[in-house]
Amino acid sequence: MKANDHTRFKYPNQSPWAVPVAQTVSHPGDMQDLKVTFPAPEGIGDSFYGIPEGSDVSVSGTFSSLQSGLMFTGTFKATTIGQCSRCLTDISADEDVECSVFMPIVESTNAREDRLGLGSKIIERTLTEEEDDEDIYPLTGNGAFADFEDLIRDSFVQIIPSTPLCSPDCQGLCPQCGVNLNDYPDHHHEEHDDRWDILEQLKKDLEKNQK
Repeated sequence: MKANDHTRFKYPNQSPWAVPVAQTVSHPGDMQDLKVTFPAPEGIGDSFYGIPEGSDVSVSGTFSSLQSGLMFTGTFKATTIGQCSRCLTDISADEDVECSVFMPIVESTNAREDRLGLGSKIIERTLTEEEDDEDIYPLTGNGAFADFEDLIRDSFVQIIPSTPLCSPDCQGLCPQCGVNLNDYPDHHHEEHDDRWDILEQLKKDLEKNQK
């Protein structure tokens, strides 16, 4: 994951996904437990199926302090809702996602203005090529906060199915009338081929002439 783009927040602590970690970061070897409920960020699925923005995402795990940042290992829990792609029935599922990511301390371009306190402005940060990785989520506020917005989104997006189903053997809808074939498995329509009408009429005419 590339450097977080949280520039819409003037200060790091304004993000609803920010967790204070300054004390843990400053003591390598320390650990910090986390158990919190965040609002789901936007962009997890779509209006047809996904995790609605603002719905509950439960996060539990542990920060482990290293010399250059934090390791976070934990579990995210949320509920996906939407419709079956075959029969359009409303469906939902409780999803658990495990993660283990590195959260490095990335110095700002002006560390004096970006102190570890709550009033630090976010300044654009860059990662080295070695840190430009999908399992890396830089700390914000010069190492004072772990922001979970991108991590939550990325963790759930990868498990959202492209064709959600109410069941693997869903029969879908009747293409002619739209009835749910899961509820009426014996449903069918008598098919009529107009191409035989002329021959049928010819047969009748021949039979009539023979009388």
